Amino acid sequence: MIRALPALIVIVVLIAIAIFIADRPGTVELDWQGWRIDTNVAVLALGVMLLGALAAGLFHLLRRLITAPAAYLRWRRERRREAGFRALTQGMVAVAAGDPEEAIKHSRRADTLLADPPLTLLLSAQAAQLNGDHDAARRYFSAMLERAETEFLGLRGLLMQALHAGDEAAALKLVERAKELRPKTPWVLHRLYQLRARAGQWVEAEATLVEAMGRKAVEAATGRHHRAVLLHEQSRAAEAVGDTAKAAALAEKSVTHDRTFAPAAIRLAQLQNAQSRARRAIRTLLAAWKEAPRPDVARAFTALFGDEAPLQRLKRVEKLVAANPEHAESHLAVAEAALDAKLWGEARRHLMAAGAGADHPSPRVCRLMARLEEQEHGDMAAARAWLGRAANTPVADPAYVCLHCGAELAEWSAHCPRCHEFGSLTWQTPKRAAPAPLAQTTAPAAIPPPTLIDITAPR
Repeated sequence: MIRALPALIVIVVLIAIAIFIADRPGTVELDWQGWRIDTNVAVLALGVMLLGALAAGLFHLLRRLITAPAAYLRWRRERRREAGFRALTQGMVAVAAGDPEEAIKHSRRADTLLADPPLTLLLSAQAAQLNGDHDAARRYFSAMLERAETEFLGLRGLLMQALHAGDEAAALKLVERAKELRPKTPWVLHRLYQLRARAGQWVEAEATLVEAMGRKAVEAATGRHHRAVLLHEQSRAAEAVGDTAKAAALAEKSVTHDRTFAPAAIRLAQLQNAQSRARRAIRTLLAAWKEAPRPDVARAFTALFGDEAPLQRLKRVEKLVAANPEHAESHLAVAEAALDAKLWGEARRHLMAAGAGADHPSPRVCRLMARLEEQEHGDMAAARAWLGRAANTPVADPAYVCLHCGAELAEWSAHCPRCHEFGSLTWQTPKRAAPAPLAQTTAPAAIPPPTLIDITAPR
């Protein structure tokens, strides 16, 4: 009702005007160029209205005729644009389906119809990449760098190609430029600190990691561990140039960030011992054993007392494991020390506690039992039997396992030798289906090829 009110008011006004004119008909005389017209006011008003309507119609027709070519061109552009977007969509679907021929066909059609490179460059690049034409994909991604609206996307595409080719130096430059464009993007910060760490830029990598943790681009636990690794590597670099005080300070800081990171605790203890702070070194390793019992921690601890008699070292090891006495590594550490001290009964007791009596003891337990049988009784047949069990047991000894590729290592390193992933090694019992252990000298391999989705989506 409210919406109809203005129309009702107009109708009422018109009716009022019509009634007013009808009540006052009057006469009108028009003399023009020998023409004389006699009429009343109502007819004149009606004639004026008809002439106005006719003039308006002629003007509208003339306007449509004048603007018809432009309207036709606009309609044609819209049709082409709709067809272009349809081809663009179909091309993306073809990329997702892994159909390179269909993707290339639709990318060419979209490029012809849209004539708008920012919209079609990504599809063309992904179609070329799907077809295995990495050179063409690189050209498309490089062309994206020339436009502000697509530069970031082009950088990501080139970054993925550089990583696929194993060119981490080029990848680092690309991700640094990406950070300049979008410094708050989580995947940029994550990738930047990883590449800086791979390049050995430990200080810069730590600064970037701190920023990434502040932006929630890295999980807190992962960030603390990776920062401990970076500080550990900075400590090694400081010691390499003779700055042992700085090396010790950095190692201590590394232990503070991740108390389960045994290599940092071992390094700190070694530096403290070298600085004639043996008691501090002992306390460091005792704390490390409480948090993370490891064979390398036990070796580092006994190395502090290498000049002592085996029986005295056994007492030292018993003090070490007192903070975590029921752990399997504690029993194994005491068993090894007891074997060195020729205390066969003590060694056997701890080996049984470590699983020697189980159906499937670990290879390390089997090897120590073989050593015990040989040294205590000279029973070579029993020793060989234990060594055979060590070779055939389905149980694996704990090792440093890469969470990225599954490689196993006896010694820790900042980068996985197989996939070159930074900070991915963790101490755990691997599955027997995992890859065989790698030697420390294994050359780093190139990063596996990324998926097409990784080009445009954040990690």
